[in-house]
Amino acid sequence: MTTRRGPVTAAIMMAMALAAIDGTIVATAVPAIVRDLGSFSLFPWVISGYMLAQAVCTPIYGRLADIYGRKPMLATGMAIFLFGSVLAALATTMPILIVARVVQGVGAGAIQSIVQVVAADLYPLEERGRISGLLSSVWGVSALLGPLVGGLLSELASWRLIFWLNVPVGVAAIAAIVAFLHEDFERKPARVDVLGAALLVCGVVAVMLGLQESAWWAIAAGLAVLVAFAWWERRAAEPLIPPWIWKDRVLLGSFLGSAIVGMVLVGPTVYLPTYAQGVLGAGAVAAGFALAVQSIGWPISVSMSARLYLRYGFRDTALVGLSLILVSALLFAGMGADSSLIYAGVCAFVNGSGLGLVSVSMLVGAQNTVGWERRGVVTGGVVFFRIGGGALGAAILAAVANTTLANRLDGRASVDEAVRALRDDSTGAIKDALAGAVHNVFLVMIVMAVLGAAAVLVIPRRVPSHGTDA
Repeated sequence: MTTRRGPVTAAIMMAMALAAIDGTIVATAVPAIVRDLGSFSLFPWVISGYMLAQAVCTPIYGRLADIYGRKPMLATGMAIFLFGSVLAALATTMPILIVARVVQGVGAGAIQSIVQVVAADLYPLEERGRISGLLSSVWGVSALLGPLVGGLLSELASWRLIFWLNVPVGVAAIAAIVAFLHEDFERKPARVDVLGAALLVCGVVAVMLGLQESAWWAIAAGLAVLVAFAWWERRAAEPLIPPWIWKDRVLLGSFLGSAIVGMVLVGPTVYLPTYAQGVLGAGAVAAGFALAVQSIGWPISVSMSARLYLRYGFRDTALVGLSLILVSALLFAGMGADSSLIYAGVCAFVNGSGLGLVSVSMLVGAQNTVGWERRGVVTGGVVFFRIGGGALGAAILAAVANTTLANRLDGRASVDEAVRALRDDSTGAIKDALAGAVHNVFLVMIVMAVLGAAAVLVIPRRVPSHGTDA
């Protein structure tokens, strides 16, 4: 039997939508959830638990997909995600909801990585830009709709519907994957690197928690565990992340470039709405629209990327994208108190266009250098570095913003505190400090774009193709 691309593509798009929307959907349901379950102080873990579990499981699922096949691992991940959704819908306390969200994140880790692997398996190099554009569109639109859907459901019905709605969509996606995705490959006996997986999970969780909480001891402990992980992987019979990955210039450059994508993405996503509302005086809807333009530029550039990387190569396509990111950062840094939302939207559009080119060229370029049997671990690595870059970028940019505010307001302050205090800002000092803080964030984005260009230059201009089979 042969795989039917249409139904499978629809199924992986539904799976991608579920993973994306569940990353943001609970943000606006906070009042309703806390009203039912209490423990407001624990609520941040409802979001962080999901994101952490998703991040650490992504490379593990990528490796397992190479060993056991895409279909069983994607179906398993989807089933775990749906189990977590049901558990969340039935939660009676905040700790139970947090555990349910962690279970969801474990399943979402499979969706994040394996969906991209399946797309690479189904579509040849010439068509991969188009399918990547579709998946990027699904991801961007779903992530943006998440807060709106969560707010509407919690206000008009019940926040529990947020999780119940996952079930019919997820079941339909699993059914299509099982029925229409067929794999014909020889399963070779292989052992799972359990110790390597445990070290990776512990190290990444410690580092990401340390970055979120500014706990340097946790970061140091996590880095020590990751060093132990690297030592073990060189000695393991069948390592989770094979050492040959780090010796390949294409893969090394793709991982570093993907990390830069994650880092740069944080800037506009977190700070543009804050600037639009706190400095430009826009409403929440208008500020959201300015950011939404970024999600228009991203899929447009992704859909055009195939023409560029087929003609000029993956490295040069990524450099074009980084050039657009650099231009957008310069434009962002030039915003002032009298700038318009149209100007902010143009900046976001240019930024999204650059991110789209970099993200797809790094992903497809990495996939195209390996064969079927290694595509999962490579794809998992690209996605993992993008998520990890986002966590690192969030910590760096938050430190820059908060330090700027503290210096300008003669004391400790955070962006959230400054936004809440704007209503009582009769002198304009908080508004000016907030403008300066976000301005410095955009200056750091310029540095990130330059570092990204240096990382991508590691990749050879022309590389041999081993992954065009579909």
